[in-house]
Amino acid sequence: MGACCSTEVKYKGRRNEEDDLEGKEEEGQQEEVTTTGHAGAIVRCQGSSSYTSMYTRKGKKGINQDAMIVWENFLGEKNVFFCAVFDGHGPSGHQVARHVCHTLPYKLSTVCKENDVAVGADKDWEASIIRAFEESDEDLILEESLDSYCSGTTAVTVIKQDEHLIISNLGDSRVILCTRDNENQLIPIQLTVDLKPSIPSEAERILKCGGRVFAMDEESNVPRVWMPDRDCPGLAMARAFGDFCLKDHGVIAIPQVSYRKLTSKDEFVVLATDGVWDVLTNNEVIRIVASVKKQSMAAKILVYYAVQAWRTKYPGSKVDDCAVVCLFLKKRPLLTRSLSDMSKNVASQLDGADSNLISKDRKTEEGETVINCDITVDPKALDELNRVKAFTKSSRLGSLNRRKTSKDFGRTEVN
Repeated sequence: MGACCSTEVKYKGRRNEEDDLEGKEEEGQQEEVTTTGHAGAIVRCQGSSSYTSMYTRKGKKGINQDAMIVWENFLGEKNVFFCAVFDGHGPSGHQVARHVCHTLPYKLSTVCKENDVAVGADKDWEASIIRAFEESDEDLILEESLDSYCSGTTAVTVIKQDEHLIISNLGDSRVILCTRDNENQLIPIQLTVDLKPSIPSEAERILKCGGRVFAMDEESNVPRVWMPDRDCPGLAMARAFGDFCLKDHGVIAIPQVSYRKLTSKDEFVVLATDGVWDVLTNNEVIRIVASVKKQSMAAKILVYYAVQAWRTKYPGSKVDDCAVVCLFLKKRPLLTRSLSDMSKNVASQLDGADSNLISKDRKTEEGETVINCDITVDPKALDELNRVKAFTKSSRLGSLNRRKTSKDFGRTEVN
């Protein structure tokens, strides 16, 4: 049925991230992990391919509860991709995320084959996707080794064939598309809605089913879902796999399904868990991904930026798990223009508080390149990059000052 992946890779010191990560791969520490899925699909749970980059990193909350997967040649058809990320929660959230990561693409592939679904017929796809999601949710009840009563997982999935893109969303992970406007500038388009109980229609459904929605005093801006007669579990999303203590009270496993026809202006798609979106804007995400030297490193570099943003924006909070899948829509051309002309050392600002993250002999990165060589730089793009640089630089300066008093600071974090 394939495999999913939720791992952590640590790097020590402060060297150029992409060079360091490439070296790790050459040493065999980041091997490609592929298996064969339904109808001969190639199942990838880490690493990269010609069109994909994927990476996950454990936060500071315990075991990594995020998972991710890519099926190439999905449905047995060449150049059809299935991509997904999952964000588990609750005591057994990591197990639920991994289980659904295994079963969902297999079930979806099976259902689509049974129904002879045609790519592009979004209504047929919607029915098949909803059925696969519901069956995967029902399987959790039958899985005796899993405690999914107060544990569950979100999911966002993307199926791509030619110019057709089908997106499914369950929970508060997110999918964005990087495209170009009429002036050839990179812009993000959010393809999913964060399905949280703060959305009136979601809250209305939960309340009608007897559930409760309210925020705790210590986090007054985060509405959560509670059982009718008990102050638990406090779910931060309105839809999820598992969480059967709330399934009779408005939390559902029916995804929102949407369809988009791609154009020549579209560059890449990013799927990520909320560990990324809680600290980086959609604009920041596309700028980071577009500026990497190698597409294969895109997901890893994006996660690094997210980790640094957590430490800068929320120094008193625990860094969340992060999982990212980047799906590139074009083969990359010969790159001739460098973003270093606009913002030198942006990636080098990742020199932050965790010495396990970046290697010691790190050098200034001079060669960041964009996804296409014909990008035109305007003041808005420059402001965006400088904003990313600003919040990473503040973390770097604080780290340098503290190293004077503690050489082990790299392993210290306020939790």
